[in-house]
Amino acid sequence: MFPTVREVLALDPVRHGAPRLVAGDAGLDRPVRWVHVAEVPDIATLLGGGELVLTTGIGLPADDAGLRAFIDDLADVGVSGLVVELGRRYVSGVPRVMVAAAQRRGLPLVELRRATPFVRITEAVHALIVDAQLHELRATEEIHQRFTELSVEGAGPAEVVRQAAELAGCPVVLENLSRQVLAYDPAGESAELLLDGWEEHSRRIRPAGRTAYDADSGWLVTTVGARGQDWGRLLLRWPGGGDLGGGGTRPTGTPPTRLTILVERAASTLALGRLIRRDAEGLERQLHRTLLTALLDHSRPVDEVALRAKALGVTLDRRHLVGVVVRHRLDEPVADGAPAGESGLWIDAAPEAGPARLRDLAEAVGQALREAKLTALTSAVDDQAVGALLALPDAAAEERALTAFATALRRIRLDTAPSRPTAVRADPPTAPSRPAGIRADAPTAPSRPTAVRADAPTARVAGARGEAAEGRGPAGRADGCRSAGPAADPGTGRPDALVVAAGSGVGSLREARRSLIEARQIADAARRDRRDLPIFRLPHVGLAGLLHLLRDEPRVQTFVERELGALLSHDARHPREQLLGTLRAYLDQGRNKSAAAAAAHLSRPAFYERLARIGRILDVDLDSVEACLSLHVALLALDAIRTP
Repeated sequence: MFPTVREVLALDPVRHGAPRLVAGDAGLDRPVRWVHVAEVPDIATLLGGGELVLTTGIGLPADDAGLRAFIDDLADVGVSGLVVELGRRYVSGVPRVMVAAAQRRGLPLVELRRATPFVRITEAVHALIVDAQLHELRATEEIHQRFTELSVEGAGPAEVVRQAAELAGCPVVLENLSRQVLAYDPAGESAELLLDGWEEHSRRIRPAGRTAYDADSGWLVTTVGARGQDWGRLLLRWPGGGDLGGGGTRPTGTPPTRLTILVERAASTLALGRLIRRDAEGLERQLHRTLLTALLDHSRPVDEVALRAKALGVTLDRRHLVGVVVRHRLDEPVADGAPAGESGLWIDAAPEAGPARLRDLAEAVGQALREAKLTALTSAVDDQAVGALLALPDAAAEERALTAFATALRRIRLDTAPSRPTAVRADPPTAPSRPAGIRADAPTAPSRPTAVRADAPTARVAGARGEAAEGRGPAGRADGCRSAGPAADPGTGRPDALVVAAGSGVGSLREARRSLIEARQIADAARRDRRDLPIFRLPHVGLAGLLHLLRDEPRVQTFVERELGALLSHDARHPREQLLGTLRAYLDQGRNKSAAAAAAHLSRPAFYERLARIGRILDVDLDSVEACLSLHVALLALDAIRTP
């Protein structure tokens, strides 16, 4: 925002005075906040720092000690530099004692060997400062306008990150609380270098405050969240240096104010976008969604929900209620026509395909309910799943009703032809259409945190931990295409098979929320289950499945950070001495140290010493069953977070 001493010396009014730098060349890049003319020795008390002081020297002390004190006072207050015009007090040059003192303090000391009106220098510098401030103001206005438009348009994270990187001209990364990359834009730099070892590098970035600059790494960081619930961080690297990119130079100074405003506005837009639901639905479906949402978040009294549902023809009073959630086994559709595991390149479906895919699933669920002659509230419950609250006459009808619904849904999918192919293979001209089923276009957002390239026409997907298939870099293929065929469902042979999950039946509407949430959790966890079950129930989901379905929950990520954060940070700082594996071996072997040492291929003394260090780092007693249980759950949660 402010010109530097070097830039001021290049101005015409200054060059007219034949300037010569005699000391303090290391401080030439200091910003000049203002220009001040002074002819008294105690001027430092009137300055605030950042001024370029102009003087003829007529009022400076005559003794060496006084000159040293004058230079020290200016350096202590933080002036940008000192310019002395020769001819009045000093003829051939400034005293050597001033030169030595300025060099010692790193204060730029400049001689003007020709008489120069100071007013011309002050006018030129102040005009430069005002122009810079005006430019900063215009840039800030553009930032506000751009992100306001993105908020109104409901732009996704990839677009917000891309716009932030474009406005800043710097790499921008959006990560969750577990340091996994959700979206990024390298701003023309190498994506592989940007994301290589991201989690370990990110843990070293610990700025103080909600928005702050970490000078050691060169990253400007702000927290992303709304309504008191933080769910990620937005990071901007300025000015492209720091150690995160692998060997760049550390940036000097602090980022301009406009960059701080930019990351904060971008974070606000991301938080707002997460709260906005964008799905055009019919009035009846909107009402169904409103009522289901009211049950899930307690936004309306239960009696009001029952009354409004009855007006829609769905009686919920004195009924046996069962929550059901249906979703695709895969979040992202893949091209058809290739067996599982076939290598090939596949182009992502169009961005607008996600809402269409969800609408098709909602229509299929509604039709299945009608065919099974069941009464229910039904609508999409998130970007990937459709929920239904079945209202049954009694508990005895539960299994029969669920079986009839699952059978009808399977039949509908087998009898329905897709309206268009879901993806196009990159090597042949076209890809064959899906043989049967509902359209399976790309979802609006991945279930697992993934790295999304923000500047591509379609989102590029890469492992958030900087890993890629077949030894590629963190961003996978540079062209953004997938490099493996779909994994077919073992029961149907299709990669778009559905998961139908049901919660426990309840006897009142006040308990319906528990059944719906249970069904949604079971559906998410069942995606990892390769069994071809018509309906998944709670007994089918173990602890690993439970943690998998909760992996995006900020409270689970916070728990992992609280339990294992210190150890993960230690491993990030000492890549050749990873202690997490030692802890995993110890817990996997049921705290049997001898067996764990053998599993870790370490001698028992070496293994015991590592355990002792782990205990000190985490400040826990590894002989405590309760402490080890907590650590084991945290390890399972960490695996769930890192595993798709």
